[in-house]
Amino acid sequence: MLDERSRTLLKTLIERYIAEGQPVGSRALSKYSGLDLSAATVRNVMADLEDLGFIASPHTSAGRVPTPRGYRFFVDSLLTMQPLEKEKIHAIEDQLHPAQPQHLISSASHLLSGLTHFAGIVLAPRRVAPKIRQMEFVSLSEKRILLILVTADGDVQNRMLFTERAYSPAELTATANYLNQYFAGQDFEQIRARVQEELLKLRGDLQGLMAAALAAGDDALNKPGDQYVISGERNLLEVEEFSSNMKRLRELFDLFEQRTALMQLLDVSNRADGVQIFIGGESGLAPLDECSVVTAPYEVNGRIVGSVGVIGPTRMAYERVIPIVDITAKLLSSALTYQANS
Repeated sequence: MLDERSRTLLKTLIERYIAEGQPVGSRALSKYSGLDLSAATVRNVMADLEDLGFIASPHTSAGRVPTPRGYRFFVDSLLTMQPLEKEKIHAIEDQLHPAQPQHLISSASHLLSGLTHFAGIVLAPRRVAPKIRQMEFVSLSEKRILLILVTADGDVQNRMLFTERAYSPAELTATANYLNQYFAGQDFEQIRARVQEELLKLRGDLQGLMAAALAAGDDALNKPGDQYVISGERNLLEVEEFSSNMKRLRELFDLFEQRTALMQLLDVSNRADGVQIFIGGESGLAPLDECSVVTAPYEVNGRIVGSVGVIGPTRMAYERVIPIVDITAKLLSSALTYQANS
């Protein structure tokens, strides 16, 4: 879409703007681009780039600034990545030591924040859904039944069921036998996939008990919410783009408090291959319209279980932040895999 001259000038403009935070004029572009072009030619190219939506002109300046579309093209096509220095990689390895598993997630979050000077975030590993070994019912009173769930790893959970009618000991035994026969060895995600079909096969007057048992068991064993750890939110107070807009800053901190929306965004990273970058409105979350989010998934024994990321302004040094996020995800994967197998 862009010729080499336009690409070079766009790359130079974005790099200068990231470094200095000021609109970039044609004189600076002529100086830093390395191209032998007249000021008039540079202005013409800038006008073309503006027409294409890659740069914009703030009213108060003759210079130009990148738009989210310009940043996206820069990240996808123009970015020159800077590999992390070996000393920095070793420093990350030292902080993510598998001998301290309880601190791994919070350490990764603090590392991302400290290395980038933005907010570092880590979506904690998903709970592996436990498999059911056995279910039992104990009648406590006419319409109160205790459901006892035993998982494959020996964990025992109890849940109270309040039923619409009384069930005889024979009915409770028959329902427990049915559930154990058809669902032992499965987790509740697998059970949910089969439940409608199996309910129809069960004798009509026991369907209510079975449905109540499955709902209560699902609630007992699949507790809500992957959680995330976020560090360095206060770093964003120092970012000029945010400090001058307190309304946007409040919205951003509200987003950190709500958690659900951010967790959904990070969950997208769990399904991606490698580093994902959301620039401005690409996140679909209004408080992040002036932010970029750089994320990468991490694994345990080859299975993706969570993601790490950095939240900062769109004017971030992508060539530096992306490798930090990438290597942190890889080293966290190594540390957690070592811990899981030791």
